[in-house]
Amino acid sequence: MSHTIADKEKLLLRVKKIKGQLSSLEKALEDEKECFKILQQISAARGAIHSLMSEVLDGHIKEHLGNHVSEADREKEIQNLASLLKTYLK
Repeated sequence: MSHTIADKEKLLLRVKKIKGQLSSLEKALEDEKECFKILQQISAARGAIHSLMSEVLDGHIKEHLGNHVSEADREKEIQNLASLLKTYLK
C-alpha cells in the first residue's frame, strides 16, 4: 500500500493512541475499576480501531480498485475485500 509520509505518520500516530488506550484498559482491569469505566475504555478502543480500519480501507480501495487497475485484478481485490469485511464485521 502506498501512503505518503504524512499518511504513514498519521496512521502510526493512530496505532500509538490505540496502544495507549489498550494499556489503560489493561490497567483498569488489573486495578478492578468499575465495569462502566472499563466498558467506556473498550468502546473508545473499538472506535479507534474502527477509524484506523476505515482510513486504511479507503486508501486500499483507491489504490487497488481505481481505473488504473485491470479488470482481473479488480475482481480479485473485490473478492479479497468481501472476505475481509465478513470477518471484520462479525
